[in-house]
Amino acid sequence: MDITQNQYIINGLQNWLADYWIELLTILIGALLAYFVGTRLVTIAIRRIVKGGKHREWHKKDIEKRQKTLVDLFINIWRMLIFFTVLYALAKLFVPNISETLAPLFASAGIIGIALGFGAQSLIKDFLSGIFIISENQYRVGDVVEIEGFSGTVERIGSRSTVLRDVEGQVHYFPNGMVQHVINKTMGYSMARFTVAVHPDANIDTVSDIIDTLGLALSEEDAWKDKILKAPSFVSIGEITGSSVEVIVAGKTQPSDQWSVVAEMRKRLLEEFETKGIKLATVPVQAGASSRKRR
Repeated sequence: MDITQNQYIINGLQNWLADYWIELLTILIGALLAYFVGTRLVTIAIRRIVKGGKHREWHKKDIEKRQKTLVDLFINIWRMLIFFTVLYALAKLFVPNISETLAPLFASAGIIGIALGFGAQSLIKDFLSGIFIISENQYRVGDVVEIEGFSGTVERIGSRSTVLRDVEGQVHYFPNGMVQHVINKTMGYSMARFTVAVHPDANIDTVSDIIDTLGLALSEEDAWKDKILKAPSFVSIGEITGSSVEVIVAGKTQPSDQWSVVAEMRKRLLEEFETKGIKLATVPVQAGASSRKRR
């Protein structure tokens, strides 16, 4: 391409911009306004809708999770609409008769479209499954769930997949269409349930009194009363062996607070058991391990 041709192209571009710069600027400014203002309006609208109606009875954490999940979904849909609208507007600006130009192409693409439709069945299934997961409120961004045997915190619910991050920081991707069984550990409320193995000689009445007293005191403290719905208390006795007696403790907490409540209760029980002289169960040493140790 010589200098004359380059100059011809530059002149043509300048002439085109001189004729259509207002339309081009209008499209770009409109797209930016729609992107930022529309995103803000969608966020405000979704948050108000979720807060109103039946959602008023939900706990604050449940409302926030539902809001974040729906806001992320509708913002993604809004951005896709903006992208395709701007793309079409620019195409019409550059090629005014684009509809007539593409009509034969669309007509001839019918068979290809049918073939692609069969190949895209899994994508459609994932998309529809994601819509049902969100509409039925099965889990939200921020929930701790177990999907197909894998546990983690929901980081994102996309149109195609759900993303979990487990306690080791590993990220798991699940196509929404394969999610058949979900265990949501932080829906509505959580249970702080754990066992304590004490020595068979321990007085169970004394142990249960200590558990109930500590649980009630914990639930009344300022730092914990908003997290605990029902004070941890003695529930029952579990497995009994010659070396241990399992004592079951349970209480009700706000969603996601069960682990911190369990950790605090265990810490306080250890301190109180030591003070009151209550022995914990001893782990029996296997004969093989004992003989190896002597050798």
